[in-house]
Amino acid sequence: MGLTLDSGAPGCRERQVRDGRWQKGEANLSTISRSIPADRMAVLFAIMLVAAAGNTAMQSILPAIGAKLHIPDVWVSLAFSWSALLWVLTAPHWARQSDKRGRKALMALGIVGFLASMALCGLTLWAGLSGWVAAGPTFILFALFRSLYGSLGSAAPPAVQAYVAARTDPDERTQALSLVSSSFGLGTVIGPAVAPFFILPILGLSGPLIVFALIGLFVLVMLRWRLPNDTPRFAARGSIAPYPTSGTTDPARSDDEEEADDAPHAPLRWSDQRARPWLLAGLLGGQAQAMMLGVIGFLILDRLHLRSNPDEGAAITGIVLMAGAFATLLAQWGLIPLLKLTPRTTVLVGAALGAIGTVMTGLSQDLHAIVIGFATASLGFGLFRPGFTAGASLSVPRRDQGAVAGMTASINGSAYIVSPAIGVLLYNWHAMVAYGLMAGFCVWLVLWGWSALRQSPLAS
Repeated sequence: MGLTLDSGAPGCRERQVRDGRWQKGEANLSTISRSIPADRMAVLFAIMLVAAAGNTAMQSILPAIGAKLHIPDVWVSLAFSWSALLWVLTAPHWARQSDKRGRKALMALGIVGFLASMALCGLTLWAGLSGWVAAGPTFILFALFRSLYGSLGSAAPPAVQAYVAARTDPDERTQALSLVSSSFGLGTVIGPAVAPFFILPILGLSGPLIVFALIGLFVLVMLRWRLPNDTPRFAARGSIAPYPTSGTTDPARSDDEEEADDAPHAPLRWSDQRARPWLLAGLLGGQAQAMMLGVIGFLILDRLHLRSNPDEGAAITGIVLMAGAFATLLAQWGLIPLLKLTPRTTVLVGAALGAIGTVMTGLSQDLHAIVIGFATASLGFGLFRPGFTAGASLSVPRRDQGAVAGMTASINGSAYIVSPAIGVLLYNWHAMVAYGLMAGFCVWLVLWGWSALRQSPLAS
């Protein structure tokens, strides 16, 4: 559980000469903890939270924007598809680059892509809603600027996951990955939930995007300030070299393990039977969650008869999604650590609750019922997402953590390529067809996952 410090290493000798004594901190201990310091973990948590919020922040107000601009519902949903496709295509590339160029550099790239996309999209929507740009060009420019998030923002989550996986022992990895994964899952709900509260008098419905861009700038500053540089020693490796100022070796790995890692090995593939069940579980559950988030705003406008008053609909949608945020918090910050749930249990229980919640939401006719149903589904998805991410990580050895992190990021992004648009199309045909498909994904995941998801031994 610790690292033995080589006091004769150059970095330590230089520090002794420079300071004339051992300073307090990581280098003055003969054995240091493998745990990531709390302040750095908070930065990693914020990066994942912001990256996820950027993908779904408009879920609560986009139906209102579409109503004001007289854009068909399905085109409103498709505005995100190009960005999501780029996310899926680029996330594995950025995961490999993080092994070569360092996790911090790729995290910074992702945050820069996020804040640039938010700012440009916000200004575009402001111009469109103010009547300076026609509705069609407004949404074309919006989709174009969203591609900055899809192509660059996807660099951050795999870098964060690889950073955590490479700095935690296997028995700590589930809890650490659950924490950063919970921030990603929480962000998908927090983003649209808080967006209506950032509708400002001058900026109007474009205000939330400008505010999120400012939040992204703050996170970038904290990343540069609090997280040390971490340029790896070797290219295309799943682990990260120690900090430049430390002189440590990794006693958790034996000489044989080091030798095995240095030997050529096949890259991790999507067809790998160790990770494949977990990735498929993430795909099934992710589609259901993406559809639910894509449809909920339109359901509220219709069931509460607010098509003629989209501003009120945006505010009420924010309240509903905030209830989902609290349910997600309960799952990921309460139930998982309190009950010490395994990845398999969280996936299966989460999928079951997701199925129940989606059916309840689809049958709801008033605000109270919508809140209860959506919160139940969010509780389930709040359990499911960290379970599938931790299960995939634990199914492969440390050297493949960068690759599996890129795969899980691609799975998360793939849900937003066509699923929200398909959900809206089916919803416009018949609401219960859409919600029945969401529940069907969850039920199938429970039935199939009961035998397919086996608890993997802790990867070394």
